[in-house]
Amino acid sequence: MGQDESQRPESDAQMSRFTRPEQTFPALTPAEIERVRHFGEVRNYADGEFLFETGKPGPGMFVVLKGHVAITQRDGLGHVTPLIDQGPGQFLAELSQLSGRPALVDGRAEGDVETLLLPPERLRALLVAEAELGERIMRALILRRVNLLQGGVGGVVLIGPSHSAGVVRLQGFLTRNGQPHHLLDPARDRDAADVIARYSPKPDDWPLVVTPDGAVLRNPGETELARAIGMIGGPRNDRIYDVAIVGSGPAGLATAVYAASEGLSVAVLDTRAFGGQAGASARIENYLGFPTGISGQALTARAFNQAQKFGAEIMIPVTVKSLDCTRKDGAFSVALDGCDPLHSRAVVVASGARYRRPEIENLDKFEGRGVWYWASPVEAKLCAGEEVALVGAGNSAGQAAVFLSGHAKKVLMIIRGGGLGASMSRYLIERIEATPNIELMFNTEITALEGDEASLLRRIRWKSRLSADEDFADIRNLFLFVGADPATSWLDGCGITLDRGGFVVTGAQSEQNQGRLVAPLETSVPGVYAVGDVRSGSVKRVGGAIGEGAQVVASLHGFLGDAAKPAL
Repeated sequence: MGQDESQRPESDAQMSRFTRPEQTFPALTPAEIERVRHFGEVRNYADGEFLFETGKPGPGMFVVLKGHVAITQRDGLGHVTPLIDQGPGQFLAELSQLSGRPALVDGRAEGDVETLLLPPERLRALLVAEAELGERIMRALILRRVNLLQGGVGGVVLIGPSHSAGVVRLQGFLTRNGQPHHLLDPARDRDAADVIARYSPKPDDWPLVVTPDGAVLRNPGETELARAIGMIGGPRNDRIYDVAIVGSGPAGLATAVYAASEGLSVAVLDTRAFGGQAGASARIENYLGFPTGISGQALTARAFNQAQKFGAEIMIPVTVKSLDCTRKDGAFSVALDGCDPLHSRAVVVASGARYRRPEIENLDKFEGRGVWYWASPVEAKLCAGEEVALVGAGNSAGQAAVFLSGHAKKVLMIIRGGGLGASMSRYLIERIEATPNIELMFNTEITALEGDEASLLRRIRWKSRLSADEDFADIRNLFLFVGADPATSWLDGCGITLDRGGFVVTGAQSEQNQGRLVAPLETSVPGVYAVGDVRSGSVKRVGGAIGEGAQVVASLHGFLGDAAKPAL
């Protein structure tokens, strides 16, 4: 969720006169407090009373008027780490309070304390109405989350071997969603060994997960963990949103930012994490405005924070099962797994594409156990100093190869075709050719995977497509970047036209749209739009996806305006 100083937006240049601690914990002047007062209400707390507690929904942002508040971080094992003591003029909040999510720290009154409390909706109103002050507050909220992520002492505790598939899976999920956590290895940590002795886990129970309230989960799924730590609450069954956005990649997040900033009520749904495939990109160097490049995680985290700032409700992880386009009572109905249906007047399909799985025998046996479909810092740690293999010839594959080359001893880049020029940007080709520990293997395909008794990948075999030559290497980590298939199965039965590849047809391309005036991004069902990689004919670039996300908002306004007009 963080951003380093080299990636600061130009609008932050005026903040350079402050040191980083002053940016993280600034003090408001009396005049600024008076401006804030219009958005809050006075609350008093006695000595020792909690203003907010880890794991419980936060009431919003506090501005301290009198007294002091001790901020501490704790985990479910009982460890408490003092963070800071905040006094008059300082404000207490971090990013979770933009949406009223559970607090990640404790705030306890030291002596009698008087505060101004701004509930989440009033905090968001302040950030928008008071531009300069809002910028300072927003930057502080971001930096505080960064500090919590980098601290490595609080939040969710994962207990298990660092190389286990469950540990890697949940580390990736928590990291992609900006949730503080740390890992304890029972072979080296006494607290972890005590938990192991108490719960006697079986091999399938790894990892044990200790939530901040002390609950212990055995190898939970992402949704189970998310519910346990309060990441999601699901929609209110009686609310009808202006627009439901299915997918939170660059296209979906761009739609959310522009729609919410223009006053539309927005719900964003995603099955795993914000950012989509772009969020897993190690470095994007051809996106406008970032000449030194930016990671996909950093870019999409900024958009995620922006969407929350403007009031978009982001529900992650939530699995969308189907879309009912009959519009009973004038609204679409989005069926969700384990939640009440969500209702909206319009829908934007931004569900992107799912990683394609090549036809390799026993591939599923090694997924999460040495076979990966993205290359994040979590996976990079697993292959430090080792040889790894990577399959693919597109930009995502090139970005991943360059990133992994900084961690691995050697990167074998296996390419089915005879070159890279037709599928990869020139700057990436030049970077790869200049990296000494990347070996290109053209006209080659993997034929088999071999593992050990624990089903961990240990060897790959490949053959030349131009001869009968076969070879193998002892490889423990294989990265697959072989394209993706559209995530559109949830649209079955809704009447939305798809092309032969399963991508959503929009605008005049759809036969159902012939003879009527339609917006370029509208599907064959009025009120349903498609943006980003899921759309037939999209350019499959981050910049293009963001542009479509911004463009579709004008069409949404037009549709919603027409729908609100009385029938003549």
